[in-house]
Amino acid sequence: MRKLGTITDGISRDFEYALDVMVETGLEYVELQYLWKKQVGDLTDRDLRRVKRLIEERDLKVSCISHHNLSAIPVDTSVVAPVYRSHIKTLQRCIDVAQAVGTNLVRIFSFRKEMVLFGAEPIISEGVWSMLLEGLEEPLQIADEAGITLVIETAISGNVTSALLAKKLIDELDVPHLKVLWDPCSSLYCTEVPYPDGYEAIREHIAHVHLKDGVVNLPAATFDFCAMRQGQMDPYYNDIVKALDRDGYDGAISLESVYTPPGGTREDGFRESLPIFMELMGR
Repeated sequence: MRKLGTITDGISRDFEYALDVMVETGLEYVELQYLWKKQVGDLTDRDLRRVKRLIEERDLKVSCISHHNLSAIPVDTSVVAPVYRSHIKTLQRCIDVAQAVGTNLVRIFSFRKEMVLFGAEPIISEGVWSMLLEGLEEPLQIADEAGITLVIETAISGNVTSALLAKKLIDELDVPHLKVLWDPCSSLYCTEVPYPDGYEAIREHIAHVHLKDGVVNLPAATFDFCAMRQGQMDPYYNDIVKALDRDGYDGAISLESVYTPPGGTREDGFRESLPIFMELMGR
């Protein structure tokens, strides 16, 4: 049985309401990002007790703690800089939350995107890859000590934009507690073909999956989200799901609802994609 879920704020930031919609629609795996007016890593102990109670009352499970750890800060940020220390503190809090709600996955990002990581002078961002490796040393040590797996997302805004770069990162760091949160739609923006190229690069490292749809126009620097099967991901969905089944993937798959229909709400976008998502998953 596939483990199906969603990022709750893709329905609503009213967390209790979002959970009720999950129960109504048959999704069981809760991915925590924004709850009420906070990111998950900013929850107080009192908030966390409430979150845990609300989830348990509905017999749901938590797939991943998805705070924006190590996002949007320069990769050359010193490890003693206040902004880096702040991200480390929040990461530690995310680990506390993960342990409290029963998941071993915490999301991280790969700092703010530099345009050219490898290649010729003068356009290459000199030393970025080495700085990225160094910047992940402390987070990985903290996760190892806590028995937590960090999942690095293939994200438009980070230095690990593609499955190919995610594989390179994991191969070079060579630690068992770093895996991939694969978002194949986001990797369209760096022109990676989701299947077979992206999937085959990282299939043994995938620990969590986001599925959504969108339309990329790279020359115009636009990325417009849409309902599932209305964008550029449509040719790849079936092959991706078949490959995950073939290779014994046992992690969760989250419907990432980031599409808001014209004149509608985020929940409207969620409900537009949900039947397609469930059909794809054989439900």
